[in-house]
Amino acid sequence: MEPELILTFTILAVTTVFFMIGNIRTDLVALLSLLTLVLTGIISTQEALNGFSNSVVIMIAGLFIVGGGIFRTGLASQAGHILMRASKNSELRLLILLMIIVGILSGFMSNTGTVAVLLPVVVSLAMSMKKSPAKFLIPLAFASSLGGVLTLIGTPPNLIVSQTLADYGYERLSFFDFTPLGLVAFVTGIVFLVIFGPLLLPKDGLKNQDRRDGTISPAEMAKNYQISDKLYTVRVLQGSQMANQKLADIRLPGNYQLCVLKIQRRSKDGTKILPVTYHEMAGPKSIIHEQDILYLQGPQENIEKLCEDYGLKLTDESSTDAEKLVSRELGIAEVLLTPHSRLINSTIQKLAFREKYNLNIIGINRKGQYVLDNMSNVKLRFGDALLVQGAWADIELLAKETQDVVVVGQPQEQASMAAASGKAPIAGVIMLMMLLLMTFEIVPAVTAVIIAAVLMVITGCLRNMDDAYGRINWESVILIAAMLPMATALENTGGVQFLADGLISVLGGYGPLAVLAGFYLATMFFSQFISNTATAVLFAPIAVTAAINMGVSPYPLLLSVSIAASMAFATPVASPTNALVMTAGGYKFSDFVKIGVPLQLLLFIVMLFAIPFFFPF
Repeated sequence: MEPELILTFTILAVTTVFFMIGNIRTDLVALLSLLTLVLTGIISTQEALNGFSNSVVIMIAGLFIVGGGIFRTGLASQAGHILMRASKNSELRLLILLMIIVGILSGFMSNTGTVAVLLPVVVSLAMSMKKSPAKFLIPLAFASSLGGVLTLIGTPPNLIVSQTLADYGYERLSFFDFTPLGLVAFVTGIVFLVIFGPLLLPKDGLKNQDRRDGTISPAEMAKNYQISDKLYTVRVLQGSQMANQKLADIRLPGNYQLCVLKIQRRSKDGTKILPVTYHEMAGPKSIIHEQDILYLQGPQENIEKLCEDYGLKLTDESSTDAEKLVSRELGIAEVLLTPHSRLINSTIQKLAFREKYNLNIIGINRKGQYVLDNMSNVKLRFGDALLVQGAWADIELLAKETQDVVVVGQPQEQASMAAASGKAPIAGVIMLMMLLLMTFEIVPAVTAVIIAAVLMVITGCLRNMDDAYGRINWESVILIAAMLPMATALENTGGVQFLADGLISVLGGYGPLAVLAGFYLATMFFSQFISNTATAVLFAPIAVTAAINMGVSPYPLLLSVSIAASMAFATPVASPTNALVMTAGGYKFSDFVKIGVPLQLLLFIVMLFAIPFFFPF
């Protein structure tokens, strides 16, 4: 064995050990492995960088953005509610239903795209059920790989072995020739995951992907502060004395003990058929127009007196839902005073909080007691929590004021959610378009994903490019990009060819079934570290040659290569679907090994009997 080949296998083995130990982040381990391959001269610098420009890596990054748009717009939550009703709130029934759906879809379209679409749906479902996504995401990824072997187009290895047969003068495999074996594998996998999944999957993981810091939504904040009891909306009628006046001239806080939180009005740029409605932050210089809707905070009797004095109409006698304070333009957030804050022992009126930060203080939480009336004269104390309302951009600026206040939670995250509200249908159309482009191969899969990712930003399903970049899980992207050159290293040193030749020489004398088992195990092993496509490309010609030399049918050997290459469960780098769910489920490398290895060994035993049954030697 050549020294370079020994060194390559050693680097692969050490990398695998560090992956399994889990003390160092997987992306850092992958980068160290990549650097070692370069520094030892096994691969060139250019070959090392090729992984970062690989279409699979670009596609994974794009799919994170698409998934972010699906989650942001609420489409994931809506789809989750439908699945929840279908499963009748049963965790087991939901798990089986998810695996069947993703398996069937993966038989006809990209399994990576299928998982990317369903990933935010599953996370949303887990959040609503107060369950860990870890219970569902590995089964989701595994079911997509199992479903891929149902049809000719379900997974690249199927297409590769079919083309290899044609290259050697044999009849191609048809669209549904894979289906009998695929069904056996699919049913076996589902039964295994249903029975052993609860025992082998992690019990906790990340219980909340997007709110793992314990923050609550703006609507929940408003509910906690009981804002709805003091929130009303009034319409400025035609001919009202308030029309064309500045809020500063009306002096609502002093005369009526009321505060205008926001103004809803129709843009003059809008047409009569489709008027544009928008929300504006109310301030002293705001000029009131006829037909404006004012959101007022204060006692109802004062609201009624204002309506009588100025010709306004109370739109609803009952209190208004506090969720209406949150829109694409405006939002609310909770603010805590720091121990040395300059705001302590000062009143809100003296601080000129609204003038300084362009935000309204609409509630004070003092040790569980909520102050909602006459707040301007309340002297602030350390430990007070303030509920502020205003433009999302101003709330984000306040979050940077670290000396006096701390904004609780993630206002930028909440702003993005608000900006995408009501755009679930748009996200659904984009998702469907991406899947159609990928299924019918109108454009390359990576191009379809990039188009969908860009459209998510352009249409407002994601707030901006910063929001899009923030949705990408860079650990998974770097992990895959840094491990892809390992395939190049194995090719350069002849590692795969060495093992294949050894299999034939060692097992050939024990008959074709032993050779089939050897090819299955070797393909299964390499598919855990290099792409299933690359593994199938390397092993398919060797399998055909081995069959010809032994005088047997090449179909069973090639089917063993195709199925084994697709059954990549034991590592997070084994397939893009595994990488997609790794961080979302809070999985460690060892979690994939714990459940993936037993499943692969079970499938190996089952396929050892099923392949010769459907495709005799």
